Amino acid sequence: MPPLTTQHDLENRIDEFLAAHDPSTTDAAAFLRARFDAGLAWLHYPPGLGGQSLPRDLQPVVDRAFGEAGAPDNDPRRIGIGLGMAAPTILAFGSQEQQQRWLRPLWCGEEVWCQLFSEPGAGSDLAALATRAVRDGEDWIVNGQKVWTSMAHEARWAILVARTDPDVPKHQGLTYFVLDMTAPGVEVRPLRQLTGEAEFNEVFLTGVRVPDAQRLGAVGDGWRVAQTTLMNERVAIGGGAAQRESGMIGVLADTWRRRPEVREPGLHDRLMTLWVAAEAARLTAARLSAQLAAGQPGPEGSAAKYAFATLNQQLSGLELELLGEEALRYDDWTMRRPDTVDFIGRSPGYRYLRAKGNSIEGGTSEILLNIIAERVLGLPGEIRVDKDLAWKDLPR
Repeated sequence: MPPLTTQHDLENRIDEFLAAHDPSTTDAAAFLRARFDAGLAWLHYPPGLGGQSLPRDLQPVVDRAFGEAGAPDNDPRRIGIGLGMAAPTILAFGSQEQQQRWLRPLWCGEEVWCQLFSEPGAGSDLAALATRAVRDGEDWIVNGQKVWTSMAHEARWAILVARTDPDVPKHQGLTYFVLDMTAPGVEVRPLRQLTGEAEFNEVFLTGVRVPDAQRLGAVGDGWRVAQTTLMNERVAIGGGAAQRESGMIGVLADTWRRRPEVREPGLHDRLMTLWVAAEAARLTAARLSAQLAAGQPGPEGSAAKYAFATLNQQLSGLELELLGEEALRYDDWTMRRPDTVDFIGRSPGYRYLRAKGNSIEGGTSEILLNIIAERVLGLPGEIRVDKDLAWKDLPR
């Protein structure tokens, strides 16, 4: 097919595709595969990898057209780690064979991904991680423990950072892999949270063999590869275009409008302050999303994620104050392992408890503030006495 050069060309291609693949009669899995193969999945990805090498700002044109046609989606909340973190990293650092193998089933939702980064002794300081990968011929033998791993209980693949050289400073001795979660030696255990659910997991790796063909980037270059993942993760969590009063601010504003009996002047002032902050964050996130058309996300994504976490906690707290005793009733404390996080469809108590995790997941707020200060504002960096020490010599 000829390349697409204008929005008009794109709209015509969508019409042709829908005429050939009626969403009401085409199997959902077959429809998604065909959409990927037609280059109508990620528009900014190259042809052959689900895209057309078009600007990101045309993506809403495609998504809106397919939504209006009643086409199936790929359940993005369930595969968010793959879409927002694994895929951009594979595109940036993967070989052609790796891209061809992983991107199509990832986008189609056939293979769920998880992220094996944080460890019990290396959460905020990710570069201090201790999981080891030792070369054994064409394989690497991996031993260690990861924690706070969303979707590990359903994942087919994981993006993994492991230490391959303990004799160099901590940022230099890391290598980035894709790990098969069904491989022998991978054990996933649920971590029950404050909400009562086990949305996260801890993962134990014991003698797990990872082929060198599943390495992304050069040996020892894992920190640079991981930065691509982390920057995309923060944009995925806190960035992206959204409608006015979407998310938590919409829930709270709707309650205020529907429930005049709970209104108080002081609470009204606080609600309006948060409404303005949420609108500013929304517009900033939309601008950041537009800037992505020019390339990979930068440290500005950390600001978007920090604002998201802070606002969610403030809004969920105000909702509890607004509803008083009514908000203390909890909907369900059943221990279960959900495959998505739904703030909107749950109770105020759930929203309040779950929002506490927003300032931890995807980079703690403290680390994000450091990034904003040093990389966005250009302020002097913190003194780091361990910067030039070999990892094996660091106190633990």
